[in-house]
Amino acid sequence: MRNPLSDTVVGLKPSGIRKFFDIVSEMPDAISLGVGEPDFDTPWHICDEGIYSLEKGKTFYTSNSGLLELRTEICKWYERKYSCSYDPKKECLITVGGSEGIDVALRAMLNPGDEVIIPEPCYVSYVPCTLLTGGKPVTISLKNENQFRLTPEELLEAITDKTKVLILSFPNNPTGAIMTKEDLEPIAEIVKEKDIIVISDEIYSELTYGEAGHCSIASLPGMKERTIVVNGFSKAYAMTGWRLGYALAPQIIAEQMTKIHQFAIMCAPTTSQYAAISAIKEGDKDIAKMRESYDMRRKFLMRQFEIMGLPCFEPYGAFYVFPCIKEFGMTSDEFCTRLLKEEKLAVVPGSAFGDCGEGFVRISYAYSIDELREAISRIQTFIARLRG
Repeated sequence: MRNPLSDTVVGLKPSGIRKFFDIVSEMPDAISLGVGEPDFDTPWHICDEGIYSLEKGKTFYTSNSGLLELRTEICKWYERKYSCSYDPKKECLITVGGSEGIDVALRAMLNPGDEVIIPEPCYVSYVPCTLLTGGKPVTISLKNENQFRLTPEELLEAITDKTKVLILSFPNNPTGAIMTKEDLEPIAEIVKEKDIIVISDEIYSELTYGEAGHCSIASLPGMKERTIVVNGFSKAYAMTGWRLGYALAPQIIAEQMTKIHQFAIMCAPTTSQYAAISAIKEGDKDIAKMRESYDMRRKFLMRQFEIMGLPCFEPYGAFYVFPCIKEFGMTSDEFCTRLLKEEKLAVVPGSAFGDCGEGFVRISYAYSIDELREAISRIQTFIARLRG
């Protein structure tokens, strides 16, 4: 029989996150801090709107781009938050989660051999999605001493005459790093000078701590026309299982993204779209409440790491911390495997998010404070044993 499989697909590595999730699911009394999923229920007014749409028989296909009412509310929200105006009819696409937005954006733009600059550590899908298009990932190893922010010097060094796309992911998964307006301004100038398109993955934008809040690179002068903003409802509104995201893009790119979405998906789930209208119109207080809780947990973990002498830069976004475990003389995978086996606590190796994540582990604090207290106790016991 002829080999039925694609060499490209066979060559993709499985997600390093799922490995530990699968093990812990079969281990009694284990605690997992490995999955990036809010521990809050979806707010009731959002669920109620979804239920109401079902009761009224609103179960048919929407347009390929999604419900116009939802697209309109998203564009209003983005203008209100970032003073950046989009046409809901021509520049907004509703997707099946933010991940689909990243996938169709890359497929809409890349020709074989085009280079995509991907700062790492990063979300596990960027490199595989680039490879599946025939593009070439060019990774930048971000540094702990720079708080895992992309510097202009690092970007310039990575650019070649084949560079077409830069993926920015801030607030960042797995590090929790953010980039402020002052950080983004020199990056934007380079992007404009070198004629590069930016995919800005802003799925954690509303989980930014501190008074300044999130800055979208699309809001900077001259950047809207060369930026695709990818966002969604999973993290900010605790709607992971609803599988709903969106992309805001220049019309010329949005049209091609919609074409791919049309052939591959048809449209995002109708029930989820109706629920999302309530989320974006009435959900600011829900976000504020959840963000306050995450911030309290973030501060708790940072205090505990300081007490136990485990080095960790302070993250100001998402719901992850990224402590350094290099002192123990083992790989991130070895550290996490032993921690799970000896203390029944699952965290994710930093190497799952790129080679430069080696020597770190990702710990999610999207869990109750009681679970975090118990987890910290287990980490303290583990590292005390390692230190002898």
